[in-house]
Amino acid sequence: LILLMTLPAGFAIMSLGLFDRGGRLPYEISRLWTWSILKIGRIRLKVQGLERLDPHRAYVFIANHQSNLDIPVLVQGLSRFQLRWVAKKELLYIPWFGWALWASGNIVVDRSNRAKAIAGLRKAREKIEKGSSVVFFAEGTRSSSGKLLPFKSGGFLLALRTRTPIVPITIRGSGAILPKGDWRIREGDIEVIVNEPVLTDAFHRRDLSVLVNLVRQVMESSLKQRPISPVNETGGAEVVAASEVVLERGGSNGFA
Repeated sequence: LILLMTLPAGFAIMSLGLFDRGGRLPYEISRLWTWSILKIGRIRLKVQGLERLDPHRAYVFIANHQSNLDIPVLVQGLSRFQLRWVAKKELLYIPWFGWALWASGNIVVDRSNRAKAIAGLRKAREKIEKGSSVVFFAEGTRSSSGKLLPFKSGGFLLALRTRTPIVPITIRGSGAILPKGDWRIREGDIEVIVNEPVLTDAFHRRDLSVLVNLVRQVMESSLKQRPISPVNETGGAEVVAASEVVLERGGSNGFA
């Protein structure tokens, strides 16, 4: 079923991408596509801390990475934002997915070439200046153990150069539902914890390691946090705000 959804969605994204290089129209298709993946897989998404963010501004989202489901999870969990991904060039070689990734205006980086990697960060800066938020998986690859791997510095450098707040995002449970190296999706809950934005105005390039360690500590703390309150049996995304639980039935796109 997911393959059947992916083929027309990928074609629509690629077609719209020819006319909209900014990627806003293709991104709307990706919202529907990612929503269908979670629904078909019977994945219940729970989001905590979304009220900490201003939906009218851009952020640099720094997330941990456990599963190939993390992209659909973030698209739906952060449904109020236009997201652009910084991805390694090898993903372009994946039929349909890689082509759609390029067509929807995401930033592809050649990590083996420093000059091209820097050029990728310039493109990411342009996305932020146009109002899109940029997502980095801090570890650069999926963790099979669930523990955080060493962090890459690219997302932090971008935030410092653009003076954009960093939002640490902690994903819990996706590795158990679709482990690294497996293709079978298991029914279950995935939690997304939106931590307090880290303002970058007081940091400088020389403070890079301090900033990286700060964000890492926040994410490690969130990984150890108690589970979010039970999800509604009908599925969908739950947002934990203050002391109450609000079930989102629409979101800004109508699909969350």
